[in-house]
Amino acid sequence: MDTAPAPAGAVSAGGLSAGRVFAAVDIGASSGRVILGRVAAGSAGSEGKATLETVHRFPNGVVESDGGLRWDFDALFAEVLAGLAAAARVAAERGETISSIGIDTWAVDYGLVNAAGELTAQPFSYRDDRSRAAVARVHQKLDPARLYATTGLQFLQFNTIYQLATEPDLDGLQALLIPDLIAFLLTGVRRTEATNASTTGLVDAVTGEWATEFVAALGLPKKLFPPLIQPGETVGTLLPGIAVRTGLARATKVVAVGSHDTASAVAAVPAVVAVPAGATGAAPGPVQAENFAYISSGTWSLVGVELPKPVLTEASRQANFTNERGVDGTIRYLRNVGGLWLLSECQRTWAQRGYTATLDELLTAAAALPFGGPQINADDPYFIAPDNMPERIRAAVRNTGAVLTDHPAAITRCILDSLAAGYARTIADAERLADVPVDVVHIVGGGSQNRLLCQLTADATGKRVIAGPVEATAVGNVLVQARAAGAVSGGLAELRALVRGSQALENYQAALV
Repeated sequence: MDTAPAPAGAVSAGGLSAGRVFAAVDIGASSGRVILGRVAAGSAGSEGKATLETVHRFPNGVVESDGGLRWDFDALFAEVLAGLAAAARVAAERGETISSIGIDTWAVDYGLVNAAGELTAQPFSYRDDRSRAAVARVHQKLDPARLYATTGLQFLQFNTIYQLATEPDLDGLQALLIPDLIAFLLTGVRRTEATNASTTGLVDAVTGEWATEFVAALGLPKKLFPPLIQPGETVGTLLPGIAVRTGLARATKVVAVGSHDTASAVAAVPAVVAVPAGATGAAPGPVQAENFAYISSGTWSLVGVELPKPVLTEASRQANFTNERGVDGTIRYLRNVGGLWLLSECQRTWAQRGYTATLDELLTAAAALPFGGPQINADDPYFIAPDNMPERIRAAVRNTGAVLTDHPAAITRCILDSLAAGYARTIADAERLADVPVDVVHIVGGGSQNRLLCQLTADATGKRVIAGPVEATAVGNVLVQARAAGAVSGGLAELRALVRGSQALENYQAALV
C-alpha cells in the first residue's frame, strides 16, 4: 500500500522541544557512523536548518568466514551500541534528549533469525559469488519478463531473491534486512521497512506489497519476511537491556526512515520541487521546479530520476532500470552504476605496494591528463569482488584494444572518466524510458566532494551539476525522524527546501573540450 505524502506546507521547526535531537545510524559497505541531528527554527522569512554532528565512526567490511564473504555483524552491532552510548553522553552533556533513532544501510543483504530471535549465522555479503548459480534456478520458476513486470527490479545477480535461492533450509526462520535486523535487536520488534523491501525482488512495484505469488513459486516460507513498515512509522522502543547498555531512555523510539541508504539520500536531494498550489505556506505565484536527475555517489553510484509511478515496460527491463520505493510513496527510477569502490580498492592495493599519495594528489595528477583516455564499463560484475583492482582495470582496458599504463594517476583518470560516461548514458536512458526531461543533475554523497568527478560529469552530460550535500543519507534520515516527531512539517518539497538552506552546494557547468 502506498504511503500518502505528508501534508504540504512550509517547513517549520515550530513545536520543536528545546534540546530534542535525533540519532541517525548510517552504515555503508566500508564504514559506519552514529550522528546526532538537530533541527533549528528559521528566522522570519527563512527556512529552518538541519545540522549534523558525528559522534562515533567505525569501519565495516566483508570478511572471509564459513566458506564465503560475510559481514561481521556481531562486531557491527557492537559498534552501533557504542555509537548510541556516545550519542547519549553527548546529548546528556548538553541537556538534550534523543527523541528517536533511525537506521539506514546498504540494500539486499539479510540475516536469518530463528523463533528465539537468534541470528543463525553472520550474514553473507552481496559481494560473495554464491548467488550467481542460483539465477538460472530462479528464472526456471519465474520468467524474467514476468518478474520485471511485477517487481520492476533491475537484474543484479546479488538481488535478495537470488541470494535466498541458495539457502538450504529456511523453515522456522525469518529474513531481516540489515537495518531491520539492527532495529529488531534494539527493540525486539520484527518489521521490514518498505524502501529496502523493494530491493528484494519480492515486492509488487505498483501496490508496494509483498508479491506473495513469487514467494510461493519459489517455495519460500509465507512469513519469511516480517510485515512492512513505512518511513516515519515507529518500529518500537528500546529493550531494557539496550537502554542500560547505551544510557538512553527506555522510551526512546526507533523510527523507520528510508532504511535503504539511497532512499534517505534521495529524500535529501536539494532540488527545487514545486509545492502544490494552495498548500499552506506555498509561495505566491508559480514555482520554477527543476527537472532533475540524481546521482548518489559512493561505493556504488545510483543514478536516476524520481517518479510518481513505476516504469514497467519491456524497454525498461532491457535497459536494466530499477523501480525502488522512495520516501512518501515516490519511485526511485534508477540504475546501479559502478562507484568509487573501484578507486578505493585501487588505493588499498597501491598502499600495500608502498604508494602513499593522498587522494587530493591523485586527483590533481589525474586532472592534468588529457581528455579522451581509455575507459571501462564501470558496472561490469567483473569488478564486484575485491583483490588487485588496478590490474583488473588494466586488463579490462586491454580487452577493448586500448592500453592503460600502471601509473596510479592514469588509472584514477580512467575510473573517473568511465564513471562520468556511465552517468551520462544512464541519465539519457532515464529521460527516454520515463519520458521526462532533465536539465540539472544533483550529485550527493561522498562523490560530491570529488571535484574532478563532478566536472567530468557536467562535461559528459552537458548539464549543470549541483554537488552536495555530502551527508545526504544522514540528512534524509534525520529529517524523516524529525517530521515523524512533529519537529518539521511538509512533504518532500519542503524538506528539500530545508536542505538547501542548511548545506553548502557547488555548481559545475559543462566545459568545452
